[in-house]
Amino acid sequence: MRVFCDLHIHIGSTSRGEAVKVTGAKNLTFGNIAKECRERKGIQVVGIVDCASPVVLKDIDEMVEAGEIIEIADGGLLFRDEILIIPGSEVETTEANGGNSHHIAFFPTLEGIKRFGKFLSRYVTNINFSTQRCRLPAQRIWEVTNSLDGVLIPAHAFTPHKSVYGNCYPRLSQIFKDSALDKIPAIELGLSADTDLADRIAELSRFSFLSNSDAHSLNRIGREYNIMEIERPSYKELLMALLRKDGRRVVANYGLDPKLGKYHRSFCPLCDRIAEEDPPVTVCKNCGNENMVIGVLDRITMIQDYPEPRHPEHRPPYHYQVPLEFVPGIGDKTYDALIKAFGSEMGVLHLADEESLSRVVGKDLAKLIIKAREGTLKLAPGGGGIYGKVVEEKKQRQLSLF
Repeated sequence: MRVFCDLHIHIGSTSRGEAVKVTGAKNLTFGNIAKECRERKGIQVVGIVDCASPVVLKDIDEMVEAGEIIEIADGGLLFRDEILIIPGSEVETTEANGGNSHHIAFFPTLEGIKRFGKFLSRYVTNINFSTQRCRLPAQRIWEVTNSLDGVLIPAHAFTPHKSVYGNCYPRLSQIFKDSALDKIPAIELGLSADTDLADRIAELSRFSFLSNSDAHSLNRIGREYNIMEIERPSYKELLMALLRKDGRRVVANYGLDPKLGKYHRSFCPLCDRIAEEDPPVTVCKNCGNENMVIGVLDRITMIQDYPEPRHPEHRPPYHYQVPLEFVPGIGDKTYDALIKAFGSEMGVLHLADEESLSRVVGKDLAKLIIKAREGTLKLAPGGGGIYGKVVEEKKQRQLSLF
């Protein structure tokens, strides 16, 4: 079977209103994430990355007691017999050179994530909050995760402030020992990168790639996602897909064109200017500032092994898409009408043809939706924390993707 997967979703607060991800929406609770994926998004496998928080675990335990969630034998949590939830924890690590990076530790059981949380609580300021800096190197976090039967995945691997390549070292082998690299199943690309960019780095050919939403609100869930071939939904099957075992695999990555990412190009904070020159840009052409925020494209160009991507045989296609809500002309009422007509956002993006869409939203908007899912909308690049723009028919709209 093929399933839609988004493995990086944050929790804004608990069902009791306790803050978890300070920048996250208050209605982004564990229960609401599960319901949104089931009722509107059509995402079937969900990675929730703040599950080591004790206040979040209280919500999960209450849902288990109520029978809404069950732990399954091959790992993972099943919500209402439909949505597989993989409990995870995003952690900020610190390397010897002072560089910081984010990683997601996933676990097959609640016991595993609880034990990980207890370990982490000794090294962070407040274990209840999301993505705390733990003052430990990534190798040590991998060792603890591995000892608890979990897996560690580097998150948004190229972003300038909190990532392995963007803020730490030019090679993973400078961060992890071979024993860890042999067991890391995947790398998360992030919103400002894609397969073509990542496959310019030779050491990444062994890894599966993930395109995830890093959602901080319910409507951002599924802005990037993956299709995976598995036998049945479970943690074990998901891991087999990432490791490409026994026919399980990542079939495709779906995401924003990297130009829309807010760190795609280098940015000068003094001039408030996104670089337009050929990469890599490390000095501002306008004012001479040497303290640029280095863009993902620029950073990869600096450290690449190849000027063009060299895709391994196992690499699936990467499809550019713009999420429905960011298509000019789709407001809340239109979005709701589409979900009612086609069942979910995945249904609109993958199953509905142009004629069917036209009957619901009209011909002009139907054409824009087709362009959005085919990745053919005109774009202006982002950088320095500013998202890119969709430019269509002499109109442009600043995407608010965070």
